[in-house]
Amino acid sequence: MTAARYLCLALPAALALTGVRLERDRRARGAALLAFVAAAVGVAALHEVAKVAGWYTFAPVDGAFRGLPVDLWLGWAALWGAVPVLFRRVLPLPVALGLLAWLDLVAMPMLYPLVRLEPTWLVGEAAGLLAVALPAQLLGRWTADGRRLGARVVLQLVVFSATVLWLLPTAAFELGDGSWAHVAGLPAPWPPVLAQVGLVLAVPGLLAVREFAVRGGGTPYPWDPPSRLVTTGPYAYVANPMQLSAAGPLALLAPAARSWTLAVATAAAVAFSAGVARIHERHELAGRFGPPWYAYRRHVRDWLPRWRPYLPGPAATLWLDGGCGECRAVERFLRERGARRLTLAPADQHRPPLWRSRYAGGDGHGERGVAAVARALEHVNLAWAWLGWSLRLPGVAWLAQLVTDAMIAAPHEARPARAGRQSTGG
Repeated sequence: MTAARYLCLALPAALALTGVRLERDRRARGAALLAFVAAAVGVAALHEVAKVAGWYTFAPVDGAFRGLPVDLWLGWAALWGAVPVLFRRVLPLPVALGLLAWLDLVAMPMLYPLVRLEPTWLVGEAAGLLAVALPAQLLGRWTADGRRLGARVVLQLVVFSATVLWLLPTAAFELGDGSWAHVAGLPAPWPPVLAQVGLVLAVPGLLAVREFAVRGGGTPYPWDPPSRLVTTGPYAYVANPMQLSAAGPLALLAPAARSWTLAVATAAAVAFSAGVARIHERHELAGRFGPPWYAYRRHVRDWLPRWRPYLPGPAATLWLDGGCGECRAVERFLRERGARRLTLAPADQHRPPLWRSRYAGGDGHGERGVAAVARALEHVNLAWAWLGWSLRLPGVAWLAQLVTDAMIAAPHEARPARAGRQSTGG
């Protein structure tokens, strides 16, 4: 079994190193690493499902993570993730998946007694190729070639969320103390309460990811960054919303799971981000964006959010229907609270005609309906901005718009406003 484990790691590693030498593009190399991470998380999750479904098991060996030999895990992730991305110019996606399927069909039976296949193992193989290898390949190839921004943002979010909220805590429990059983065993209503608080803490990070895509044209991954400086959304309040949103749920989970290991790991991750990673980030962003980035960092801190937003650049505009009572109430609310860098305009003056309120940022980004009002809340203060971010979460925005259309203000063509154009301040 020792020789088999050695080969299962050495051969994929050799292929990956060969691919790195042949692939000179830095972005493509970073994409291959991302595909490796995606496949590694997916293989670990697939192993958990396989144990329950009875597809296959591994012999008890040293150097295993929850029964999965680490060398097989890394080799498997390299084959399903990094290697086909590095050789994507000669291995189109269908060919790559076909080769991976053929290789597993040949190799898996040969790995006995290290791998013990059950009669339904082919079901697990198909599930792995479709749910792990295919998404990892799509993410890596789209990232390497700069395609499908929205799709790769979603896939990145799934991978990073699974890593932070499942794989890292599970590793902390395995290597130290604590367990998921402690969390599940909390008396009612604590488990759902903790889940809801964790979601609230995660809101700025989720919206920051979306802001990178729609305002910056990039993703959180360092080798696939935004091409424009992002200072809107959560970034108008804090410079590290994603790190804050990752640390918050982990800080909640550590005491719930009775895990000092996870607490220490969370503190270490924050310290690394605040120290080592911060230096690299400052150098990278300063080189890419120059004076605008320096100006932004003079006003916005890394970890301590501002109460009022910092919004450089042209003011945004919110068009509201002056003939609609609910819209007038929104206008009054925003004016009374001194929304920053937001101009309120009568919707009947907009061309083409509007049927819902519309928000237009100074960079041209637009939102309509409930999402437009939620965007406007970002110009007030941190508490109202947090509500606005929550309203713009996927699914929540659709439901809020549906309720608004049905029960509050149905879509209608804007009527003449009662007052002229007004601004709520600088």
